[in-house]
Amino acid sequence: MTSEPDPTGGRPVVPGRGALRPLGLGEVRLTGGFWAGRQEVNGTATLDHGRAWMDKLGWTGHFETTARGLTAEPGERRGREFTDSEVYKLMEAMAWEIGRTGDGDRAAELAELTALVAAAQDPDGYLNTAFGGRGQRPRYSDLAGGHELYCTGHLLQAAVAAARTAGRHGQDSLPGVARRAADHVCDAFGPHGIPAVCGHPEIEPALVELARVTGEQRYLDQAALFVRRRGHRSLPETRFGWSYFQDDVPVRRAEVLRGHAVRALYLSCGAVDLAVETGDDELLGAVAAQFARTLERRTYLTGGMGSRHTDEAFGEDFVLPADRAYSETCAGVATVMLAWRLLLATGEVGYADVIERVLYNVVATSIGDDGRSFFYANTLHQRERAEPAPADREQPQFAAGGRVPWFEVSCCLPNLARLLAGLGCYLATVDGDRVQLHQYADAVVRTRLDDGRAVGLRVRTDYPDGGTVAVRVTETTGGPWALALRVPAWAEGALLDGRPAAPGTAVVRRAFAVGDEVRLELPTSPRWTFPDPRIDGVRGCAAVERGPVVLCAESAGEDGADLDALTVDVSTPPQDTPDGVAVCGRFTAPADGGWPYRSTPAPPAGEAVDPIRLVAYHRWARRGPSTMRVWLPHT
Repeated sequence: MTSEPDPTGGRPVVPGRGALRPLGLGEVRLTGGFWAGRQEVNGTATLDHGRAWMDKLGWTGHFETTARGLTAEPGERRGREFTDSEVYKLMEAMAWEIGRTGDGDRAAELAELTALVAAAQDPDGYLNTAFGGRGQRPRYSDLAGGHELYCTGHLLQAAVAAARTAGRHGQDSLPGVARRAADHVCDAFGPHGIPAVCGHPEIEPALVELARVTGEQRYLDQAALFVRRRGHRSLPETRFGWSYFQDDVPVRRAEVLRGHAVRALYLSCGAVDLAVETGDDELLGAVAAQFARTLERRTYLTGGMGSRHTDEAFGEDFVLPADRAYSETCAGVATVMLAWRLLLATGEVGYADVIERVLYNVVATSIGDDGRSFFYANTLHQRERAEPAPADREQPQFAAGGRVPWFEVSCCLPNLARLLAGLGCYLATVDGDRVQLHQYADAVVRTRLDDGRAVGLRVRTDYPDGGTVAVRVTETTGGPWALALRVPAWAEGALLDGRPAAPGTAVVRRAFAVGDEVRLELPTSPRWTFPDPRIDGVRGCAAVERGPVVLCAESAGEDGADLDALTVDVSTPPQDTPDGVAVCGRFTAPADGGWPYRSTPAPPAGEAVDPIRLVAYHRWARRGPSTMRVWLPHT
């Protein structure tokens, strides 16, 4: 089978219906500023870094070993049972990068990896290097922890990216490999097959997206079957309970996201995709309600999700300790994926606010400036300086403290890579005769309205450091149309062409001419933010935000200040200074030794310090090991 590539240049999500139509890599191009630089580093450094480590650790070599009918002796296979998925995520990132740049060398590399993967596929379509071979555990013998369908899901998503950016669906192409794998899954797990689900959701959104590419109804039907099976306790119970797998309550009956955060978010993505394609508004509403409650009660200020280290899971409502924040980077990527799907389905602007928060305060925080180190977890309070990680071996510990070149489980780096490579797709949409801008970055937009009229825009902005967003019309073919700009929920006092613009969506509709400019001014002065008093872990604290960016206090070097002794004065607004944002406060020296509790309040001793400099949270630990805190105790 062959088909033409996506005429938009490729889009990660292409819903069959919904409130908004997403634009592709050929319609939106980042040209400068905050995100374009990061996207460039991703394409020139992160992809090569990931490939080098996967080669070094033998993760790519597993495919060659499997193709030759060989297997390592028990205990000798390097890496965890899900390393195939990391290779697939890297391949997906390469496909989006090819769609963005047309890089021929990267295309050749993707073709080489595709041949390696294709050679390892069994005749019936099964493909996994950790199961089913000589001396290995049998296929699907560990659905709870084996990640076989999870790996297949990432294979399918890589193939979707390749199909939309290159268009080849032949037998030797990545889409051809994926179709054989998907056909096998439908045969093995269909209505008359294994009546079970994978412990790690991912196959669900992948099957729906492959159905969108190929038009195969059976892939959509299989995704629906997996979603219906979830929540009936078909997987074995673990010490974390059935909620760890989201196998405790059927998807439609759940009230909030729970259990392993990444798994919950991936499953929700699949449920939204399924609801959109089948017109199941009840299912869509159920997931939207679960996500809303999760945002209200189980989400960190940064947009991070997951507060329990032991099972990488959501805690109970309002259990959000700053110094134990897990906030896995993959959960941040998955949050963007889910919010984007809900935005496209409903058109509700608040989902774009969620994406912005996560992008600037989880995604931007996680990756190092050189694109070759990253956080797995994203704490909001680092009490001790971490030792620099060795550059030549993988790190077994996931807790934050310093960005690490490679973790034993390095799911986060290729996840970041695939999101950053396709980031332009998350900036703008079309609905009828209206173009919406959801995220602000220097960019060029060229698309068509639903009636076929061409529209071109040039966006210039100093965001997020400043709040000016200037949108110039570069192409229009006559007649009125509308430009819609998101006004974030935090942006009270925003102005659109000099007139007040309330948070939500500000719309300008007229017969635009080439050269016309619309100017949005967002107030980006620093502001105090206070937590819900039910969040015990940060009661009596305040944080500072500036525009979409969360700030933090940071102390670097052996002689750095003890941030656990810091108290701030919230009666004085935070101020922009030439050196950054500053707040007033004091450091209170704790008593030495003895019992750490008192029968009377501690005296407000301590020397006042004015000012205390704060930095953007996404900038912490970039000057070397440091301590840090986002939530600051106040008087």
